[in-house]
Formats: sequence, C-alpha cells, structure tokens
Amino acid sequence: MEAKIFMARVADQAERYVDMVDFLEQIVDDSSDDVNMDVRNLLSVGFKNLISGQRSAWKTVQAIEQNKKYADYQSDCESYRSKIGEELASNCDKVIAIVRDKCLQKAKEDEAKVFYLKMIGDYFRYTAESATGDQLNAVTENALKYYDEATQAAGPLKPYNSTKLGLALNFSVFYYELKNDSSKACAIAEEALNGAKEKIDEMDNEEARDALSIIELLKENLDLWKEEEGNDGEEVQDL
Repeated sequence: MEAKIFMARVADQAERYVDMVDFLEQIVDDSSDDVNMDVRNLLSVGFKNLISGQRSAWKTVQAIEQNKKYADYQSDCESYRSKIGEELASNCDKVIAIVRDKCLQKAKEDEAKVFYLKMIGDYFRYTAESATGDQLNAVTENALKYYDEATQAAGPLKPYNSTKLGLALNFSVFYYELKNDSSKACAIAEEALNGAKEKIDEMDNEEARDALSIIELLKENLDLWKEEEGNDGEEVQDL
C-alpha cells in the first residue's frame, strides 16, 4: 500500500496523471475500508489533473472555432473539439465509476460521504461543459442529483468545514453555469458564507486556513454575480 501511495506521488511529480490515477485505483481496490484523508486528497489532485488539459484544450479550440478570422476552418475545429470532448467525457466517466462504485461504498464518516458525492457531482458537471443535447440534459441532472445528496449528507458538518464549504462553492457554480440561475447560485454562496461567519471564532488554525481560502472564492463569485447578473465575461472560481 505505502509503495503504491509513493508511486502515485511520483507520477504526480512526473505529471503522468493517467499513471497516477491507475496507482490510486489500485490503492482503493486494495483497501477494505475507506482510504484516509491524505489519499482522498491525492485522488482529488490526480482526477483533476487527468482532465484539466482536456478542459482547457476544449475551451481553446472553441474560442478559435468561433473566431471569424478562421471561418474557413470552422468545421475542422468543430470536429477536433468534438474529439477532445469525447476524451474528456471518457475520463470523467472513469473517475465517476471509481468514486461511485468503489470509494463511496466504503465511506462511513459524514465528511467522506460528502467528499465523494461532491466529486461525482463535479465530474458530471465537467462532462456537461462539452456536452450537447440529450447527453447535456442527462449529465446536468446527474450533477444536480449528486450535489443534492452531498448537501443533505453535509448537514451534520460544521458550517466552516472545508469540504462543506467546497461543496457550496461548486454547487453554486453549477447553478450559475449550467442552470443559468444566478439567484440560486447567490443564495447557496450566501448561506455558506453566513454560516461560516457565525462560527468563525470556533475555528482552530488548521481549520481556518482551509476554510478561509474557500470563503474568499465564494466572496469573489458572489461579488461577480451580484455586479452583473448573467455576466460571462470573467471565469468563476471553483475547486
């Protein structure tokens, strides 16, 4: 087990994220109980980096495709963007399967359940970024389903718990970007911020460090959404 954790870290340093995810999946398979927080954090890093290049590439090609200067190559760009979108969806499906079918089944603590449910919602949301038609509708509703389940599971957690705050951040982004519902996005962000503020004096140093960074992201998004409803000129922040 320790050797595989070490190799997952080596793969991370080498930016070999497919290998990193493979090592992490073996760790999950070999664990009779849920993995600890350190391994969960490695899962988060590995999964996010596995798809970050494809998310960025899809957006880059989309921007070029929409540029009138390159109208003659629009169909070529569209085909290429579609190919990248399929790769992104495939990797997101892989992450969802690992988390839903392996990690979540072993989770006993509330925070672990929230962590995994949120992650499943996130990867359906990432799939939705490049999806269209029926696929877009399906992954959007799946994202909503798991974000809702995560929110219910987060009830017992302290309002300044970083996993709970991270869920509120990403769920609010979901409503803003996929549901085009800025009022609901603001409501989720405000509720999380107000809850954290009321209990901020109870935080210890480690909790405060983790919580305050997410609180700042929530504030940034909230200011952006309130400044101009429907603003798509700037990129919102998530985890």
